[in-house]
Amino acid sequence: MFGNYVFTVSVLSLLVMGQAAPARAADSCQPVFDALQKLVTTPSHSYTTSTAAKGGSPRTAETIMVRGQKYIRVNGKWMDARVTTQEVMEQEKEKEKSGKSSCQLVRSESVKGESASLYHLQRETEDFKEDSQIWISTARGVPLREEQDIEMGASIGKRHNSAHFEYTNIHPPM
Repeated sequence: MFGNYVFTVSVLSLLVMGQAAPARAADSCQPVFDALQKLVTTPSHSYTTSTAAKGGSPRTAETIMVRGQKYIRVNGKWMDARVTTQEVMEQEKEKEKSGKSSCQLVRSESVKGESASLYHLQRETEDFKEDSQIWISTARGVPLREEQDIEMGASIGKRHNSAHFEYTNIHPPM
């Protein structure tokens, strides 16, 4: 379940990054918002490694979003997360009002041979603080990679999440 939580927090936080920010920040975040909506609504497979700031073993998670459903791999077994992509989007719209975000285009570079724009994202809500970098395909407009440092309060603490996303040959795992 931890892998599901990490991915959900990561994707959910990225989905609304900056949408409650002032107009100039929202303008600079528009490519990021568009890409994150595509991540949730386009068949995708994510691979995430999460490491606690205090040490400990890295944890891995996989998530597949396809046909409006979310599937997670827990302890080597795939399961239906019982969350639709529409529900993910609706949950985030509720959180938009409380977040403060900013985005900045850093540079263009390649990810696995694909041209990408690297964005720096910062977001803070009542529940967490996030500092991320996300690489967005210039041709397809989807996230290719993400590096995220997130602080989620005393009960969970600080974590670093590293994720990459795939979009070809995506099928429900079960």
